[in-house]
Amino acid sequence: MEQFPDGAHVRLRSRVHAGYLHADEDGVGVSLRRWRRRSMNVAWKVHRILHDGSTSVLLHSAAYGRYLAASHDPAPPGHLGLRVDLGDYDQDVDPILWKAVGSGDAGYVLLRHVSNRLLRANGRYRLWHRGVSVDDVDNQSTMMHWKVETIPTSPRPPALPAPTRRNRGSFRGLFLLHEEPVVLQRTVRFVRADNYGNFPDNWGTLQFQGRSVFELRAEMARRLNYALFFFRLLMCVRGGRYGRLTPLLIDLPRNEETLDIIVLFIGTQVAQELRYPVVNPRGV
Repeated sequence: MEQFPDGAHVRLRSRVHAGYLHADEDGVGVSLRRWRRRSMNVAWKVHRILHDGSTSVLLHSAAYGRYLAASHDPAPPGHLGLRVDLGDYDQDVDPILWKAVGSGDAGYVLLRHVSNRLLRANGRYRLWHRGVSVDDVDNQSTMMHWKVETIPTSPRPPALPAPTRRNRGSFRGLFLLHEEPVVLQRTVRFVRADNYGNFPDNWGTLQFQGRSVFELRAEMARRLNYALFFFRLLMCVRGGRYGRLTPLLIDLPRNEETLDIIVLFIGTQVAQELRYPVVNPRGV
């Protein structure tokens, strides 16, 4: 458990697959990705809690704020055990409870779910099976071995990705060369927190098109009458009622689910206490 100190940011790399545990862009799925080491989607923040008299590890995505969760649903065809996805920290905490135990091989850990199943990679021979699942301890193998990599942090938030130009399509003669992509639309609920991170149950709402976190911040600043100081706004999400605040640093997930945003202001006490994973340091 010492490899998972509370508040640390980590990556989890599969021993066999060599892929990293990845929060998928749909905001729901979890998979293994080999070439995404410098992505915010493979960064996980440790949240330790005391449950039933012992300490458990919760891992919430630095990309979307939601927690690594085991379900009761079968894993997809070609995968073993039960499905793993992203869930919320609400009244029922069992789906997101994990313990780190020794694997017997130096440098690797097993992540045991409260159901006594172990987190496992898939695709030892079929690399296109990139899903993650939980499987019985009786089926233990090196596919359940994980290397924990600590991610350095910074007290300063990184620059948000620039808004992408929407493709409107182009024509040659009477033929459409490429079609305009479907534009996602979602309801965004937002509330402003005070200097200590407290906020009332008094949410505003807006309809937002697209996925650009940069454009959403600008719209949020306009709604809160901070248009000239939009760079001071820090938008956070949280995975469930008891989830910790997670700064929103990348574009929104590819879905149309309602998104809750807690707005902080840079310079307040709660904002100064945040740390940001440095997933792509300069010169690396």
